[in-house]
Amino acid sequence: MTSVGIIGSGFGALAVAIELKRAGHTDLRLWERSHDLGGVWRDNTYPGAGCDVPSPLYSFSFEPNPHWSRRYALQEEIHAYIRSVADTYGITPLVRFDREVVAARWDEESATWTVTIADASTGSGTTEETVDILISAVGQLSRPVPPRIDGLDSFEGTSFHSAQWDHSFDATGKSVAVVGAGASAVQLIPHLARDARKLVVFQRSPNYLMPKPDKPYKAFHKKLFQIAPISQRLERGGVWAVTEQFARGLDDESRVGRINKAIAMWHLRKQVADPELRAKLTPDYPIGCKRILFSNDFYPALAQDNVDVVTHAITKVTPKGVVDTEGVEHEVDAIIYATGFDTQDFLQSIDITGTRGQKLATQWADGAHAYLGMYVPHFPNMFVAYGPNTNLGGGSIIFMLEAQARHMRQTLDRLVAGDYRSVEVTEEAELAYDRELSEKLEHSPWAHCDNWYRHRSGRITSNWPGSTRPFAQATRTMDPTAFRWA
Repeated sequence: MTSVGIIGSGFGALAVAIELKRAGHTDLRLWERSHDLGGVWRDNTYPGAGCDVPSPLYSFSFEPNPHWSRRYALQEEIHAYIRSVADTYGITPLVRFDREVVAARWDEESATWTVTIADASTGSGTTEETVDILISAVGQLSRPVPPRIDGLDSFEGTSFHSAQWDHSFDATGKSVAVVGAGASAVQLIPHLARDARKLVVFQRSPNYLMPKPDKPYKAFHKKLFQIAPISQRLERGGVWAVTEQFARGLDDESRVGRINKAIAMWHLRKQVADPELRAKLTPDYPIGCKRILFSNDFYPALAQDNVDVVTHAITKVTPKGVVDTEGVEHEVDAIIYATGFDTQDFLQSIDITGTRGQKLATQWADGAHAYLGMYVPHFPNMFVAYGPNTNLGGGSIIFMLEAQARHMRQTLDRLVAGDYRSVEVTEEAELAYDRELSEKLEHSPWAHCDNWYRHRSGRITSNWPGSTRPFAQATRTMDPTAFRWA
């Protein structure tokens, strides 16, 4: 029986594990570095944490949830859904908690992966396990990145990253600084603004912000979803169709893009009366170049008398606060770093060695790339879920993950049925795919400004260009000629 090791236990890991298990592949093990499953929805517990994709679409197609409390679910509810799905499909017993994968080495003679695993509960000692197939499902947003600012450790007050929220912290009556104004900040700032005596928001660049069509689901809706499941499928289909159009309209030059920009600017004018503040919050780059955000309460929070938006860069952190480039020291009791994640890690934090001693980190030194975002030359029997160029500017990543899981299952099925020992994408297939993808990406809005989708080399490594349907079509049927079977 072919053994499969999966790194992680978030949505990507579950998508693959469930697909393989339902297809009869039962020798599965999931390595999770934490004490609980859930990935980013386990880790990000800051106030207001939630998803900006409607819940009917931000869930597995095969496991609709008629019990969502609202259209855009919050973190705790999404985490509970992940746990429920893992239990329902028998994945939870397969998860090995407190096990952090630190290295993996391909053995050409045995055609297996030797995986080195550290005990995350003690922080010491490693063990090795051997599997036939290695699947990474670590995601693109798993490692928080603190800012590179002089004096970070000198601050005498409370400080932490938003993805490592200190729940003992109470902002009531305090002066608080938030460094960053991106996706996490947009969600947590309204909560801090209500409680803090003073809130200073350091914004490097403003975002395009759209109104969020959120609402609680009433008892009638939940009952309808339960007695007539087709109603929820219809809602999911409607949401999918809308997000497909949104993704197509990320480019400001498109008709839909112009509509999106008009809506965003209307939203700003409607919610921010002060012209000076409105100017600070007006982007100077094409819409879609950076992640478009959704919120109904972020702008009103920034307009409060106790909130100050600082657009000057930070030069250093002092024991008492933060100093900007104008030389102003903003004294605060706490600093919260909403500075995002290492989006270019792509497994480089794990020492992975493929054929003939090839290091994955070396191969991806100028930016990660993979055939269909899943298969890498020189790394046989290794699949990557939520890999390079499979993130989205609009739409649900769960849709993408299901498509990837189906393709991986087809590949594994052929490996087993053909009595092969290994499967590896050819360099020619990966190169041809990457050239076509790169050309499309260079004409995408993400090529026109600095954003977290790009590697320092300039390569756009994170996003898939356009809507999700073309990816689903590209991955619907596995092409055996793109691989080397041995």
